Amino acid sequence: MKIGFVGLGIMGRPMAHNLMKGGHTLYLYSIPSIPQDLIGDKGIACKSSKEVATNAEIIITMVPDTPHVETALFGKDGVAEGLSKGKIVVDMSSIAPLETKKFAEKINKLGCEYIDAPVSGGEVGAKNAALTIMCGGNQPAFDKVKPLFELMGKNITLVGGNGDGQTCKVANQIIVALTIEAVGEALLFASKAGADPAKVRQALMGGFASSKILEVHGERMIKRTFDPGFRIELHQKDLNLALSGARALQISLPNTATCQELFNACAANGGSAWDHSAMVRALEMLAKHEIK
Repeated sequence: MKIGFVGLGIMGRPMAHNLMKGGHTLYLYSIPSIPQDLIGDKGIACKSSKEVATNAEIIITMVPDTPHVETALFGKDGVAEGLSKGKIVVDMSSIAPLETKKFAEKINKLGCEYIDAPVSGGEVGAKNAALTIMCGGNQPAFDKVKPLFELMGKNITLVGGNGDGQTCKVANQIIVALTIEAVGEALLFASKAGADPAKVRQALMGGFASSKILEVHGERMIKRTFDPGFRIELHQKDLNLALSGARALQISLPNTATCQELFNACAANGGSAWDHSAMVRALEMLAKHEIK
């Protein structure tokens, strides 16, 4: 297929690379620049999102936040200006569910389909084509795009209609944040009590407390490797979506709010670009103790 890909950052770059490995030709656009290693026989550089959409059958966007998606789709020289009837727009960013529904309506009016397909798995999952992909859209469009998803991920689910994929991603980010916080508290407690946190983690990995976050982020906390990964500022954005959604739904998410405050404390100490596992640093500051 001729595929368009807009947004070639930490996540988009390896995702695009895996599509090329699958034999597809990609039309590429990214700000500030297109990674040079993607340009070649299978990667064609474009000067705008409009040019991407003009040439491609399926257009994927992978950008940081809701306003970036809106600009990529509907701004000057955006995707919408290059669409023709029958094309499919797939947004794999993590953005607001309500705005996603509005974007889908505008794309549908142009005679095209829209799928929201946010991902989980971070940079490692993107590089290993092991992402979890949560989709919102209609079945025929999903079926057409699914072979592409299978080149980028392993757990691929059509959750429901437009916006439901983004709702699922927000739920995912709630669980991830709370689990990071729980692992951080546990390892901090163990370290302060005088136990070897690495041995504690090893023991816990064989029990009911085992999780991917204990495995990957627990190791980060012990080894102090906080290069992203997934930046705190992006997880803050996702939890903002959760908390604003909770207000609209008139429900309380007290522990989500606590995790956001811990991320805020990290950001206040220069940690916006730290990996989200570095939430533990806020707990360490409160305890005046570093895991070691």
